[in-house]
Amino acid sequence: MARIALLTPCLVPGDAVSNDVVGMEAVLAARGHEVAIFADNWAPAPVSVRHVNEIGSFLQDPSAVLIYHYSVGWDIGLRLLNERPCKTVVKYHNVTPPAFFEGVNEDYAAVCRHGRQQLAAIATAGCDLYLSDSEYNARELAEAGTGSTPNLVVPPFHHIDRLFGVEADLGIIDRYRDGRANVLMVGRLAPNKRHDRLIEAFAHYFHGYNRQARLLIVGKEDDRLSGYTNALRRQVKRLRLQDAVVFCGAVSDAALKSYYLLADAFLLTSDHEGFCVPLVESMAMKVPIVAYAAAAIPETVGNAGLVWAEPGPEVLAASLSHLIQDEETRRACSQAGWVRYHQRFTNEQIEANFARVMKDTLGDADGAFSLESANVGSIPRELGGPVEAA
Repeated sequence: MARIALLTPCLVPGDAVSNDVVGMEAVLAARGHEVAIFADNWAPAPVSVRHVNEIGSFLQDPSAVLIYHYSVGWDIGLRLLNERPCKTVVKYHNVTPPAFFEGVNEDYAAVCRHGRQQLAAIATAGCDLYLSDSEYNARELAEAGTGSTPNLVVPPFHHIDRLFGVEADLGIIDRYRDGRANVLMVGRLAPNKRHDRLIEAFAHYFHGYNRQARLLIVGKEDDRLSGYTNALRRQVKRLRLQDAVVFCGAVSDAALKSYYLLADAFLLTSDHEGFCVPLVESMAMKVPIVAYAAAAIPETVGNAGLVWAEPGPEVLAASLSHLIQDEETRRACSQAGWVRYHQRFTNEQIEANFARVMKDTLGDADGAFSLESANVGSIPRELGGPVEAA
């Protein structure tokens, strides 16, 4: 069995990258490998995390493996890829282009700018294997110079199994199951998510099709992005939607399940997604999807929703109206999403995919990476928490 270090700048509850790290740790440990998570910062949690400064002694053996989860600029991560005398793997979650944060928060913009600047250095670091959440991410790596190095797609591990197991928050169900149509968006409040476009599309639906509708916006708000979130609230007021738009904030798993159960449709108008786990959550919870075809969104949704090449609010509003009013279309989209989730995006499917692509990197003389599942189930509950990133 191998000694494997999972490296990430930070590990925080509810974050999609963190969920992938912890899911990967569970799969590898269940297969008998010696696995440790290393980070620079992490939130208090029962999951075991070691400081990145301790990684050197752990990776002395040339047969060890370093898996670096790359999503922001981090000099330590790049240095370790170049210096470690062991096998190296990059899992690329994409880096948000800095332009989305310029004029909103310079610290965010600087971190993203640094991350985009490191892409070529990461791609040409001589790693043994590159993994990406999506074909969109893999193309970026290839364009940055991975050359003949294997550059393969493995969707991220997630916490959707917990949504199936947790009891819904009945208080939320009672509050919002009142006969109004509920349109849902899940994702942290950040400029690349384009909540302004979301609100505009919903306004067209509300004023043009259905005044008995509500927009539920679930996701953590960051004080550093208050300029963005304050502008959204002003937009809601200007469009006369004060009684129709609810900013739900960060929520528990029980609350998140309730919002999906309440939703008549999921609306996504983001400009940049490297994968977008909430789309998969929607599929798993049988919520039909309307989305703008930006970045990795079309390949994640596939045939499980109405995806448009242009984000015009009129088209999005008409799509919502059709989905919510036409039972046959709604049922077809819900069923297509459910099938797509089970065929491509369950943690068991992701585990089998991960095992397949890691087999050549780690070696498989003892069958540790046979295609039989290690039956680890869902991501450990230790990293459950409020929805923060997707």
